[in-house]
Amino acid sequence: MHALKRILCAALALCLLCGLSAAASASTFTDAHGNVIELDDSLEAYANYALYGADHAARKAETNLGDLWTDALRWFAVSGAINAYWEEDDVTAGNTGIAVDADHVVALWNGGNLRADVAEGKFGAEQLAEVLPYPNKVAVIYMTGAQLLEALEAASQGLPYAEDTAAACASFMQASGIKYTVDTAVAYDQGEAYGDKGIWFRTASLGRVTVEEVNGQPFDPDAVYAVITSNANFNGMDSSYMFKAAAEENEKSTITTAVVRDVIWLYITDELSNVIGDAYAEAQGRVTVR
Repeated sequence: MHALKRILCAALALCLLCGLSAAASASTFTDAHGNVIELDDSLEAYANYALYGADHAARKAETNLGDLWTDALRWFAVSGAINAYWEEDDVTAGNTGIAVDADHVVALWNGGNLRADVAEGKFGAEQLAEVLPYPNKVAVIYMTGAQLLEALEAASQGLPYAEDTAAACASFMQASGIKYTVDTAVAYDQGEAYGDKGIWFRTASLGRVTVEEVNGQPFDPDAVYAVITSNANFNGMDSSYMFKAAAEENEKSTITTAVVRDVIWLYITDELSNVIGDAYAEAQGRVTVR
């Protein structure tokens, strides 16, 4: 009996030691706001191609990483997965689903918030945390086509990318569900300065951005579109004054409880079966910068 107790005690001590060791080796990441977050080391996927976000790639033009990112956000809304992430006040107010059909849902993500590449091969949660080192949450903004067009015009004001326009180009939008062109031969018509950084300006008139289609349908400046993006754009970050204004005008616009990085993983897992394949071999031609 004493021998059995000694064996059980030794086994228990070993279990505790292993548990403490596992806890000590758990991955953590300090985001850009100084928050220490614990990473789920069980998350694992495979990229058949390198996905580009480093060296300001996503500020210059559409990238395959931008396509993946925005596809994940649009899928999150259209699939209905978003419906588990409404704030309690939204649910109480009856705001429990996307209020437009799938043909009117687009996703936009500013290139400045894609900070790293995902290398070809196996990757995990740490790599996505390096791509987006911010605690962003998914937001839904309802806006008219006219507002959407102005938002894209303002977001593209820094283009063409150059050393002296790099900061302004952070607002350039990667996209899903919409195709648009930025004609950099047309000068951006600056209105009053926006924000406290002195590098973004409101749009005085439109002219350099053209929307070719939305989900295969003609663009309608009078239609209402649901734009899936981040809480930062919802709140008017960078050049996003029109996002903020539209969100304030439409009470169904809201910030969900869903963490963006978690949504990207959900898409990779549920929709792509953990393999980022040929669809993301290169940028898909959604945004033309000429």
